[in-house]
Amino acid sequence: MTGAGRPPVLLWFRQDLRLSENPALAAVLDRGSPVIPVFVWAPEEEGAWPPGAASRWWLAQSLASLDADLRRRGSRLIVARGPSAKALPRLAAESGATAVFWNRRYEPAAVERDTKVKAALRARGLQAESFNASLLFEPWTIRNQSGQPFRVFTPFWRTCLAKPTPPPWKDAPPRLLPVSDWPGSLKIADLQLEPVVDWAAGFREVWQPGEAGAGRQLDRFLEEALSAYPSDRDRPGISGTSRLSPHLHFGELGPAQVWRAVQSSMRGRVAAAEAYLRQLGWREFAHHLLYHFPNTPQAPLRSEFANFPWKSKAELFKAWTTGRTGYPLVDAGMRELWRTGWMHNRVRMVAASFLVKHLLISWQEGAAWFWDTLVDADLANNTLGWQWVAGCGADAAPYFRIFNPVMQAAKFDPDEAYVRQWVKDRVAPIVDHDEARHRALAALAAMAKS
Repeated sequence: MTGAGRPPVLLWFRQDLRLSENPALAAVLDRGSPVIPVFVWAPEEEGAWPPGAASRWWLAQSLASLDADLRRRGSRLIVARGPSAKALPRLAAESGATAVFWNRRYEPAAVERDTKVKAALRARGLQAESFNASLLFEPWTIRNQSGQPFRVFTPFWRTCLAKPTPPPWKDAPPRLLPVSDWPGSLKIADLQLEPVVDWAAGFREVWQPGEAGAGRQLDRFLEEALSAYPSDRDRPGISGTSRLSPHLHFGELGPAQVWRAVQSSMRGRVAAAEAYLRQLGWREFAHHLLYHFPNTPQAPLRSEFANFPWKSKAELFKAWTTGRTGYPLVDAGMRELWRTGWMHNRVRMVAASFLVKHLLISWQEGAAWFWDTLVDADLANNTLGWQWVAGCGADAAPYFRIFNPVMQAAKFDPDEAYVRQWVKDRVAPIVDHDEARHRALAALAAMAKS
């Protein structure tokens, strides 16, 4: 591929910050065109869910990593501010690009924005094409026998498994074709994504954002944790999970890459591999639900829960966010979140249940806190998780199933390895478990009557 005489293509990066197995990039390479990598910062186009503080920190690191990867290949990342429908045509005009390629997103605001951007680009005579890089299956391709979207995981996943998984795309190219006219660019630092007060020191200790860091994390999981995954994944004091969620959210690797890597490691540990692949299925299900039920980030999927008698109390919410509830497993999780931008999934369920059932504070308030503080804050997964815990979503645990945080700690952190790591100063419980459980059940009964 020489690219001689061919006009360049703008490659619009979003949540696909990688060069390997990037379908939009592969499409540019297949046509033999020079590529101009572009990132447009437009948080106002994310609707009610612009990236939170932890996500912005991760994004800054990941963009820097992507730019470095591009420069090693004779290219660079062009950075611009939105609106996207204005920035992309301007960059095309400056560079002589005749097409814009990107990989799809599935959040409601992103779908609406991308539809408008595609129409605006085509109206200017530019080719505009999108591809799938972030899911195993497009949400509109998985339907039940009635042609409707699924609301229960098991039949959804059974249907997915009956379909072929996406074929592998191309590895990252060693070089990218040169561009004669580069458009102007901001610096990544100009976007002011990083905090002014450095609260992210703990993040840097445990995370390496970027495609290389994602690959190393995947290798660690396959070598050290996959074999014992079914037994260790619920033990927060053990490194028994993949910790790939932020890398998947930002597209530093794709689910198809993870799928094939796990499948290739199945020899002698089939049950463990299948248990993990099922978790990728839950990620698919979360995006399936968000795409087909776009109001669920704010509204319960089960509409009767719109009448639930929540009782928001600022002092109780603060105790929860600061890890001072008096229940060590909950407090350990909230402190781990504040320090590292992440929380073990079992502890997320217990901490979330405590907020909505012990404190009767709405799941929407909890979801908003997680959105701002998690490095893997993903609208589909965050919504699914909180609605599941609150009992108002798909595959919902019944509301009357209330986690006992003391029993959960005894079962999943029996040696207190996790609690001792994060909780040095224990405080008295802010609520009594039995009394809180009684209040939660009474609230459920009140909702039923209304």
